[in-house]
Amino acid sequence: QVQLVESGGGLVQAGGSLRLSCAASGRTFSSYVMGWFRRAPGKERGFVAAVRWSDGHTHYADSVKGRFTIFRDNAKNTVYLQMNGLKPEDTAVYYCAAGSFWTTIVRNYSFWGQGTQVTVSS
Repeated sequence: QVQLVESGGGLVQAGGSLRLSCAASGRTFSSYVMGWFRRAPGKERGFVAAVRWSDGHTHYADSVKGRFTIFRDNAKNTVYLQMNGLKPEDTAVYYCAAGSFWTTIVRNYSFWGQGTQVTVSS
């Protein structure tokens, strides 16, 4: 079993920055992929970014490329999402997830955190 706990959400003005954290526990993660997803009001949960725990390889949704950075700290078993240049359309509940293979598809991730709210005001 894997436990994921997100933190770092909040209210920020457009153009501002936030860093989300996802602390993982319960298993060794060397073979896992960690992803960030978000659910905006009235929309389905969608892919934001992913990082492969073993080598740090990353992938981003086009909507956040160049503004968001996903990275991991192996010693702390923690994955981060640094969000710069935030826009009102980034407002959503952000979820951390763990999966056993490289994918951007929501249903292929097995473990999920509880989510953290990010609100960007215009």
